[in-house]
Amino acid sequence: MFNQGGLSLEQAPPISVVMRFFITASVFGVLLGIILFTNFTGIISFNQSNMQLIIVHSLALGVMASFMLGALFQMLPVIAGVVIERPTEKVMIVHGLLVVGIVVQLFAFNIASIPLLYLLAVFYLGISLLYALIIMIRRVLQIQDHSSSSKGVLFALSSFILAIIFGIYLLLTSGGYIDGVSFLKVKELHYTFAIFGWVSLLIVSISFQVVEMFYITPKYPAFFSRYLVVMIFILLLVKSFAIIFGMESQIITMFLSAIFIVYGGVTLHRLHYRKRPTSDATVWFWRLGMGLLILSMFIVFINTFTTLPNNIIFISYITFIGFALSIVFAMVYKIVPFLTWFHLSNQGYMEAPMMHDVIHPKKAKIHFKIHVAMLITWFFSALLEKADYLIVFSSLLVIASFGWLLYHLIYAVKKYNYTQEHTEKVEW
Repeated sequence: MFNQGGLSLEQAPPISVVMRFFITASVFGVLLGIILFTNFTGIISFNQSNMQLIIVHSLALGVMASFMLGALFQMLPVIAGVVIERPTEKVMIVHGLLVVGIVVQLFAFNIASIPLLYLLAVFYLGISLLYALIIMIRRVLQIQDHSSSSKGVLFALSSFILAIIFGIYLLLTSGGYIDGVSFLKVKELHYTFAIFGWVSLLIVSISFQVVEMFYITPKYPAFFSRYLVVMIFILLLVKSFAIIFGMESQIITMFLSAIFIVYGGVTLHRLHYRKRPTSDATVWFWRLGMGLLILSMFIVFINTFTTLPNNIIFISYITFIGFALSIVFAMVYKIVPFLTWFHLSNQGYMEAPMMHDVIHPKKAKIHFKIHVAMLITWFFSALLEKADYLIVFSSLLVIASFGWLLYHLIYAVKKYNYTQEHTEKVEW
């Protein structure tokens, strides 16, 4: 997976750093399914009801932020040569405060009559996320010669900081600590930088390196990889100014969605012409993710010059979530088996399990089928009226999807610990 010439044991953080975040994300994914099952509220909406806020932030922070922060602690040494000193100590702070902050925030949304919960959520989440992002940004800024991936990661991290700052404003407003005159504008800015900036831009940036590295594909066009992330970030800044000053921003949204459609198409083209055309569930996840991104952005594009029905707009949310989760799952199934083998073999354990022994590719294929079934039920629950039975079924599939991943992550940890405790280590 990784070229060991570009990744040493000294550069790579301990495997516990990554697994801590991945397991936490999977637990929150199971929790998300339980919330959906017990409340019959559907998958997601950007309205302001408390339950919808709980669903959105369980997914956005509990699942996506946890997965992505864990992946970044691992990927920065690979894609940018960035080394974070004392990663275990720093991750203990980030992870602990993040989990507490997410839980407090969900309780704040559920018990809106206790303003102190909003303040505590600001405290825990603000310290955790800003501390992690500042650590990463400082290291990325020290790079002398940026690649397309490292430059894009910098823009993605900057977008996440802006999304967090806007989120803090929204929490303080909801808790009654500030008047919130600009609440609606800030809310739109918060979602814009979280969706188009943090999630999308990070996936785009990492794909420039990992798609070619993992799957031996043709390189992205030089102009495309060099300027795409810059164009996206500039458009986000222009859109934010339009929102702040009450100007029309639909044309910018149209350009953004068109860019992501082109990106999805180019990535699918690269995957089609990979040099190792073997059956691999992670390729399936990437292809599905790109297809869903194209569909989601196509709906957004059409909606900029006409008014689409609410259920069609709802599908754009579902397909975007499916895109983000598909890429996350593809990355996890590549990262975890490799890291288990990499750390054990570099520690001198001659009987270190091979990658297929950690998580067998057939297990990833089963997860892919569960994931597709989940997305299909989401899709039809949006199209069909009075489809409560589909919402119930889809929530059970959410539990099954993240539960399946959680089981195999825990199995990988046990495999790692068993090898350390029961196999012979060769001293170099």
